Amino acid sequence: MTEIEPDLQGSYTVDMTSCDREPIHHISAIQPIGFLIALSSEWRVARVSANIVDFLGLPIKALLGASLRDVFHAEAIHLIRNRLSLLNGADAVERSFAVQLQDGGPSYDLAIHQTGGLIIIEAEPNVPTGDLNAGAMLRSMLARTKGQASLVREAARLMQALTGFDRVMIYRFHPDGSGEVIAERVRTGLEPFLGLRYPAEDIPQQARALLLRNPVRVLVDVGAVPSPLVPASDGFNQPLDLSMSTLRAHSTMHIEYLQNMGVAATMTVSLVRDGLLWGLISCHHMAPRHIGFEQRTTAELFGELLSLLIEKRERAEVAAYEEHASQLRQQLVATAIERGSAAQTMTQLADRIADLVPCDGIAVYVDGDVTLRGETPTAAECGALRGFLDEHVASRIYATAEIGRVWPEGRAFVDRAAGMLVLPISRSAQDYLVFFRHEMAHAVTWAGRPNKLLVVGSDGPRLTPRKSFAAWREVVRGQSAIWTPAELIAAENMRVTLIEIILRRAGETETENRATTQKQELLIAELNHRVRNILGLIRGLVAQSRMSAQDVDTFATVLGDRVHALARAHDQITAENWGPGSLATLIDTEAAAFLGDGATRVSSDGPAVLLQPQAFSTIALVIHELMTNAAKHGALSEASGDVAIRWTLGLDGSLALDWTETGGPEVQTPSRRGFGSTIIHRSVPHELGGEASLDYAPGGLHARFVIPARHVVRGEDLPIAAVLAIATTPAGRLSGTVLLVEDNIIIALGAEDVLTALGANEVLMASDVAGALRLIAAQTPSFAILDINLGIEMSWPIASRLRELGIRYVFATGYGEGIDFPLEHRQAPVIAKPYSQDSIARSLGIA
Repeated sequence: MTEIEPDLQGSYTVDMTSCDREPIHHISAIQPIGFLIALSSEWRVARVSANIVDFLGLPIKALLGASLRDVFHAEAIHLIRNRLSLLNGADAVERSFAVQLQDGGPSYDLAIHQTGGLIIIEAEPNVPTGDLNAGAMLRSMLARTKGQASLVREAARLMQALTGFDRVMIYRFHPDGSGEVIAERVRTGLEPFLGLRYPAEDIPQQARALLLRNPVRVLVDVGAVPSPLVPASDGFNQPLDLSMSTLRAHSTMHIEYLQNMGVAATMTVSLVRDGLLWGLISCHHMAPRHIGFEQRTTAELFGELLSLLIEKRERAEVAAYEEHASQLRQQLVATAIERGSAAQTMTQLADRIADLVPCDGIAVYVDGDVTLRGETPTAAECGALRGFLDEHVASRIYATAEIGRVWPEGRAFVDRAAGMLVLPISRSAQDYLVFFRHEMAHAVTWAGRPNKLLVVGSDGPRLTPRKSFAAWREVVRGQSAIWTPAELIAAENMRVTLIEIILRRAGETETENRATTQKQELLIAELNHRVRNILGLIRGLVAQSRMSAQDVDTFATVLGDRVHALARAHDQITAENWGPGSLATLIDTEAAAFLGDGATRVSSDGPAVLLQPQAFSTIALVIHELMTNAAKHGALSEASGDVAIRWTLGLDGSLALDWTETGGPEVQTPSRRGFGSTIIHRSVPHELGGEASLDYAPGGLHARFVIPARHVVRGEDLPIAAVLAIATTPAGRLSGTVLLVEDNIIIALGAEDVLTALGANEVLMASDVAGALRLIAAQTPSFAILDINLGIEMSWPIASRLRELGIRYVFATGYGEGIDFPLEHRQAPVIAKPYSQDSIARSLGIA
């Protein structure tokens, strides 16, 4: 274990003992975008929000004490009971979308949880999400962020595309609790906040604790008047705990803070690493903005996946440092085996140890003596420091970047040593290895002076939020560079090694190497576990959003099987650090998982090939559906039936896979195509750009799939980078600002990448007519691409405005020919979807 001062944690530590379970007693109101009902254990209405009359049309007096049966119809109550049965844990919240609560009434999105013996039901009017697809969004994020130099910059872009907020910031907490904007996506015309720091006091401890428990917070309208709860408290004068509420109103101080910034609507998504608050995705809008519950749930999944990717990248950096540290430790063991006394050994090894943890000086405390190397406090000052070490350092390493803060006497030698890292190197304590670092004066750019004002009002004195957010620079003195997590881990491992060298005189390096290997395996296993959790969450989300289906249980079961097939695929690709996976292993694993002992009736043969992760997941789902179909209706439904799977590699590197069933019942061409058949027939062409054909021969189904070479790796030893490195060279160059109007998020992001590759300086994106016209008014583009059909409207008004301004534009469509163009736009070029670099270049005449 490592003891680190709070100002040195890689993520900000929250005092959970005082904050985690403290309810928000001072807030007893909700945002008016929805209503709240609190039920007693007898399912009678105990409390409601005052605005419930506006939604249900029922008077509050009639509601209080009434049975829920008098308020909602039976199907809604049945759904709520089912959701309650799924709650798992004190902070669990279950969700359902598009639920009709009353006969003939509108649909609502529900959030259900329990607190203080009450059942809390929060309802918001359902907001249609159009073509929002959580799975596609998450898959796109994985594909887009893999290999990106700036993971967080891409994440900010994706979140703005998903939510449409004017400003999206990735905000990381510094070791002292302050936060810094490390990535930003901001609408044209707004002042950028990138690089600004915000003091820890801007987000109080209690709020940070709640951000860990309730990761998504939304404020639709800063100026809206909250709706109070009726009654305000129970018979024991206890207010309702709204800690896990999705609609909970915000504190007066927070509202003031946002008003001072000129912000009218916000949403935050927590980024958590190792159970600590790493940072936030913070979204601002200059006008009221309502993000529907289902869309917020997708944003929550987005945040959890981003947390995983950040964790994976940081762990990879630590692993690389650990490998270097391991080599140094082995060299130290070999060098120190024949040394003399412990003091001599440590002194002679000091310079070598400094290569592991960069420092400016080292003090070695052994057997009551201190030996100094480099720039350090004097021997007398180090002797005085020993008393502090004996009191605060026992069997764990200790680190601080500001000695003078934890030990005031240390300010006397800040010119020589400002920070220290201490390694206890004996089991009886009082023997230490201390690394010192120089003071590193540095400038911090704050978003306004980092303090709050105390004002006296009618309710007495209170703090008020800052009113200025202008950049303000402060020079910080008395601190060294912080000790990074990788250095702390290396120091802890070094401490173990030094104890072996000094006290045992025998290295146990083989055991240590095994521990390092186990650590790396644990990293992969943990990532696999977390990805499986996300897949499980998506499964629950989809199942809940389809509650209106005729047979929900069957639908959820089938969907669950499919997600489990994907999970098995993830098990295999995460086993290779998210690299290509073996096709043969995939088939064997799916056969064994689905058929058990009957897996021997499935034979497979072909050359050793690997599939890239995207193709691996797609083929896993296709094989699962084929196995399912064969077991229910095909060759595997009878004892005499068999399945043969064969694959070959073409000259162009593509993979041809044949599925042949024999010995089963006579096959008939199905009269309708179900979802499983659709997956088999369309997944490979749609997801991978390949081919798929099915032959329902009477003797048995035959299916053939062709997977393009870019998804295929020959043999086991081809480096991943060699497969992924596909160069593209623009045929010409764009310049200036391009307006892209596209209502599909994923398509828009892909088109933006193409336009940027062609040389566009900036790409402005809009999803509807009103948004596009606002962008044109704010900043005149030099060129525009307009999706003709924008869901419920057409893009003709945008084209007309561009025509008035003399701006070139082209239309884009996925509907083929037959569109009835207005007369004035019939001469405009038309690009067929999907967008490509060549098609856009040709439309500009730069191909």
